Amino acid sequence: MGEIMNLKKWIFIAILLTILYYTFVVNFVITLSIIATLYVAFRLYKFNTRRKLNKLSASKELFQESELGLFIALVAKVAKADGRVQELEAQLIGMMFDDIAKVFDEKEKTRAIMKEIFNEEKEKDGDTKEIAQALNKLLGRSILKRKQFVTFLIQLAFVDNGISSDEEKVLREITKELNISDAQYDTIINNFENRMKNKQQTMTPKEAYEILGVKESDDMNTIKKTYRKLIRQYHPDIISSQDKGESYMEEATAKTQEINQAYQVIKDEKK
Repeated sequence: MGEIMNLKKWIFIAILLTILYYTFVVNFVITLSIIATLYVAFRLYKFNTRRKLNKLSASKELFQESELGLFIALVAKVAKADGRVQELEAQLIGMMFDDIAKVFDEKEKTRAIMKEIFNEEKEKDGDTKEIAQALNKLLGRSILKRKQFVTFLIQLAFVDNGISSDEEKVLREITKELNISDAQYDTIINNFENRMKNKQQTMTPKEAYEILGVKESDDMNTIKKTYRKLIRQYHPDIISSQDKGESYMEEATAKTQEINQAYQVIKDEKK
């Protein structure tokens, strides 16, 4: 009888161990295999994406016909819409070139190509519609990318104290060709405006110094260096925005405007 009980006990333990083995060890190995496979697939995807990108910097013509090239052309149209490229707009565009160039192996060559495309397109008139149509075709069904591109263009127009009527006209033309409805466009605009209203309409010199983190006794060279460092830190990044929520661009623009406002207040006070 005792032997039978011992046998049952060992059978029970054997069954339990088998269940535990398949539940934890086998499943754990399977889980690790799946994770490893997904990681390898992700790395291959990143490698192929980077390889495709690097092909663009082989020539200006190739880059010009790509999503990035067409987008930079539209950036030029919006920046020049009101007659000239403002100082803060120029800074943000330069930072955008740096952000994009970072993902290429030949960074300086890529940046030079982007700058050349921008300078050429800002001097041209009448081809905004065709450029937007070409970009729309390359974007396929990607609504998210369309909204990211449009949001960046709106941000660029907003950053120099609001959207002018000329900028509004160019933005409407672009968004129409990118299949962004008037309602979607208005929603993005309203989100920007609401965030701007939350920032101070007036700013005292004391508040300006606090925002920039500088002292009243600092000279303008020191203040300018700090200002540029902050703008670079908080500027809206077209590359980073692809991994972040829709509010990212609005928040970054509002912060950039606040920093710019503080710098202007200090400049006026030190005149």
